[in-house]
Amino acid sequence: MIYPWHLYLMGAIYIFAGIMHFIKPKVYLRIMPRYLPAHKALVLLSGVVEILLGMGLFFKATKNFSIYGIIAMLAVFLLVHFYMLSSNKASAGFPKWLLLLRLPIQFALMYWAFMYLNL
Repeated sequence: MIYPWHLYLMGAIYIFAGIMHFIKPKVYLRIMPRYLPAHKALVLLSGVVEILLGMGLFFKATKNFSIYGIIAMLAVFLLVHFYMLSSNKASAGFPKWLLLLRLPIQFALMYWAFMYLNL
């Protein structure tokens, strides 16, 4: 089935983001909330999940599962965004305004994924 180009773009973005977990794991390790265990394993696992969900958008049989997975993943990633707002060290040097802007962007990304359920 042929989908709109922007669904393929979304898939490519998640695949790229997932690959970056393996290329630059220190970036992700730096922003992991301290209260979560096994930081390196979680960074790598989240990279695998992003890659698989991104690829799943390309196939009719897995598209809806991937959409729900992406929405759930983005909801879980809100933990990281709130953690980054908790202190200067956790912010990884990002300005507070940018960290605050990321919160509505997460919800916009969830909505973007949700839009493709009826295709």
